[in-house]
Amino acid sequence: MALIYDNRPYKTRIKECLANDFAQKAIMKAQDVFYEKRNNVVGLVPEWLDFRAEAASLRDHVLNNLDYYVSQFAENAEKAGAHVYFADDDKDATSIALEILRKKEAKMIVKSKTILTEEIALNEVLEEAGIEVNETDLAEFILQTADCNPPSHIVVPALHFERTRIRKTFAEKLGYTGTEDPEEMTHFVRKLVRERFLKADVGVNGCNFAVAASGTCTIVSNEGNGRMSSSIPKTQMIFVGTERIVPDFKALDIMMEMLTRSATGAKISNYFSMMTGPAKSGEADGPEETHIIIVDNGRSGILGGEFQDMLRCIRCGACMNICPVYRHVTGHGYGSVYPGPMGAVLTPLFVGYEVAGDLPYASTLCGACTENCPVAIPLHELLMKHREIQADVIKTRPAAEKAAYTAAGKVFSNATLFDLGTKAGAIGMKMIANNEGNMPEWTKVLPVLGGWTQAKEMGTLSIKKFRDVYAEHEKKRNKEKK
Repeated sequence: MALIYDNRPYKTRIKECLANDFAQKAIMKAQDVFYEKRNNVVGLVPEWLDFRAEAASLRDHVLNNLDYYVSQFAENAEKAGAHVYFADDDKDATSIALEILRKKEAKMIVKSKTILTEEIALNEVLEEAGIEVNETDLAEFILQTADCNPPSHIVVPALHFERTRIRKTFAEKLGYTGTEDPEEMTHFVRKLVRERFLKADVGVNGCNFAVAASGTCTIVSNEGNGRMSSSIPKTQMIFVGTERIVPDFKALDIMMEMLTRSATGAKISNYFSMMTGPAKSGEADGPEETHIIIVDNGRSGILGGEFQDMLRCIRCGACMNICPVYRHVTGHGYGSVYPGPMGAVLTPLFVGYEVAGDLPYASTLCGACTENCPVAIPLHELLMKHREIQADVIKTRPAAEKAAYTAAGKVFSNATLFDLGTKAGAIGMKMIANNEGNMPEWTKVLPVLGGWTQAKEMGTLSIKKFRDVYAEHEKKRNKEKK
């Protein structure tokens, strides 16, 4: 599976991301903007919580009957004239795509933004086979031009790029001679991409939601590139995750109500395309052939298990737009094409704990992600479940850590030991505290304690605790009663 793009140790990635001041500030600003816009548009829908509950119920219904809806979608898509294929994993999916492209003798494709093709590393496979791949989403175009720098967000992939870097990349790679004004650079890219739309042999798209009742695939975009890549090339290829299905158009309406507001804080996207098979006789545009590849790639292994709720995910990015950990470590800290809380849950399910076992610990378990999820996925509970499995079932955590927490558990569960331990700790901390009453600079290199003192000032424990004050209060009150 090609989902992981950075196999370096988690702490190594984190240190690098924490040192990237621009990326951190860009993420923080984007989070604030998206969160405020989301709250504003959600506030305009008094029935939001009812919609949310209905959306979650709808997603559960589809997942509990997924075999039926996948079969219904495939059958209706074929009736509409599309060719439908089933891929068990990333290798199957890319092999099917290559076979289709070779039969069409395709030399060049245009692609709209699709996280599923990132997951299966489609671009790398096609380029290795000598097929020119052109990303047409502006952010993905920037990343591809910069030698496939991985995305930092599933909705705004180039969030970590500053405009001076973009201008430099365009100048070096594409001969751009203009300024770093975003509008000017956008017009430059638009001209290039329009030429590629007209020359492409095949258009490749993802699918936000597939409608089982009609065999329709839908694309949500704000730039119009999805519509261009689905209507201009004579052959169209669509990648659909098995779980991205809704029963009918009424259900689609509900899901769209949740998606656009949660993803970008907008009431509706600029473009919404529905594709049902190839172009019919007499239609002005549209492909002559439509090929739909339905991809499993580990999803069936999650179905029916204790993590099935994660398959409700509609890839809106709302969880990462509120996550305090994502805010600091940025998308690249996760090393996966799926960052943030949803990625911290999903990635270990796809690639295993031996590869991504640290990701569930990239969370404060504050629950903000759960609260903001438009389909009510209990993300913080699932993250906790991952931790429990690693600690108690497969026992992947270090023996020293286990011993430390076992000892801590005994202390915390015994009032006398807790009282003695905290008093001893308070005395020890006061003995080494600096003039401001905080832990001194040298404690940053200490094991465990350094994890608390490196990023913030850590004060000392008070020798006299609340329980002591409360005991004195009770003693005084009882004395007054007598």
